[in-house]
Amino acid sequence: MKFAPDFLLQQLHRHTTPPCYQVAFSGGLDSQVLLHALCALRDRLDAGVGAVHVHHGLHADADRWEVHCQRTCEALDVAYTALRVDGLPARGESPEAAARAARYQALSEWLPARHCLLTAQHQDDQAETLLLQLLRGSGVSGLAAMPVMASLGDGYHLRPLLGVSRAALHHYATTHALSWVEDPGNLSMAYDRNYLRHQVLPLLRKRWPAVSSSLSRSAAHCAEAKDLIAQLAANDLQAARGTGAKTLFMPRLVAMPCDRQRNVLRAWLKRCGCDTPSTAVLARIVTDVFYSRADAGPCVRWDRHEVRRYRDELFCLQQTPHGETRPVLDWPLSKPLTLPAAGGVLRATRATGAGIRRAVVLAGGVTVRWRKGGERCRPAGRGHHHSLKKMFQEQGIPPWERERIPLIYVQDTLALVPGFPVCEPFQAGPAEPGVLIEWDRCAGQPD
Repeated sequence: MKFAPDFLLQQLHRHTTPPCYQVAFSGGLDSQVLLHALCALRDRLDAGVGAVHVHHGLHADADRWEVHCQRTCEALDVAYTALRVDGLPARGESPEAAARAARYQALSEWLPARHCLLTAQHQDDQAETLLLQLLRGSGVSGLAAMPVMASLGDGYHLRPLLGVSRAALHHYATTHALSWVEDPGNLSMAYDRNYLRHQVLPLLRKRWPAVSSSLSRSAAHCAEAKDLIAQLAANDLQAARGTGAKTLFMPRLVAMPCDRQRNVLRAWLKRCGCDTPSTAVLARIVTDVFYSRADAGPCVRWDRHEVRRYRDELFCLQQTPHGETRPVLDWPLSKPLTLPAAGGVLRATRATGAGIRRAVVLAGGVTVRWRKGGERCRPAGRGHHHSLKKMFQEQGIPPWERERIPLIYVQDTLALVPGFPVCEPFQAGPAEPGVLIEWDRCAGQPD
């Protein structure tokens, strides 16, 4: 199949027209063809045309490539933007992955609202991506490879050339006498994608000439399956939702077939902000958490996250440091007290006939402490003392949350646990001046 601007126009018309198409312009052959073809359609588009170049600072010729991109845009009368990023990989990180992450992060932050970023990945790129995912043992989500369209920042990202071969793009470039830059890194066999491109796929193509088209078609089938699986997961998540925003109800989850359990877990963990866990981690969650004794306090940790079970609910949490020492905090009550270790803010307001007696607060001062074990309190209205453990159990507070609850002390005696009645003898009497203390757990926390 030959590539022509009309093919590009057909792909663009399948999606909502943006105020402007912004071509991610590296200066290489593929993006050079995409920008040239888009400019050929300018009179037939109800949108502006722009180009954005990302300078990674990783190659000695990077400055020269940027100059080429700028001059090309000037010749085509295209608005040009240059972004500079630090594309250096962290220790143990793939150079390709680091550069890609830095590039898309910069593009996502820069892309104007409702604008469409066009990138020039093509059919052969899609075939390489599918093979890489197969070799990594990926599931359907990975085998779907690169989507045609995805949201990006305040706009969206479109790959209109996934149905076009590299050979067709090269033919267009030579026919129109285009000039482009060559990144010598694209020839290095140290990178897996280059090895597939230059060693594996040519060999496969000798036996199966349409291999790129076939693999790309398989990726499209996997993308359809991915969407269906995602819808099933959404339905099952709704059926298994727990009482909290990030909890699942265990009895409904356990009643599902094993494959749907894993599917729900992946969707739930993604919704909770976790990276997709490995197959081994998913298996540990099912075996160690689902079917453990109710009083075992099971926990599975990976990366920065952990999954725990309490009673009939499954919780997804950020890992907290073990054995963390939390200092006693003096609190004059005149202004809110932020609690970095526990999260949220404590606030005190004056009241009458409610809260802690203001007289004892003024006489003894207030400190904020943390649970060590063995604390007891006689809540106002009850005739005897209760251990905090029992009070927490009655309220269904999970064990790992109990250590994060601030305890309000007056004169070295426990006076209040936020969320519970004031302890005797600190309860303000009728018409007696008091101080209400509230713990806003959401204040200052990330969304």
